[in-house]
Amino acid sequence: MDVSKTKSSFYRRLYVAYLIDSDTASNIPALTEATGMPRRTAQDTVAALADLDITCEFEQEQGARNHAGRYRIRDWGAIDRRWIEQNLARIKAVLEYP
Repeated sequence: MDVSKTKSSFYRRLYVAYLIDSDTASNIPALTEATGMPRRTAQDTVAALADLDITCEFEQEQGARNHAGRYRIRDWGAIDRRWIEQNLARIKAVLEYP
């Protein structure tokens, strides 16, 4: 399947936000495990959620060190989370994620 970089980047951001919001993968190690993407790509993708007006915040675990904690989606902006759920199989196929 031939997909533009713009579309794959958009889908990657949607999928990462969905994984965070559904508690499937709410930190970088879990995101890399769930998707197979490199750590740096996962970090960059989480950082880029703000470009879509998706508010994602990191919550540090009480008393934990070394950035132990989880990401949370606070606001989806103009993105409809239900659309992602309804098109999850297509998004994963385009991205070639398990």
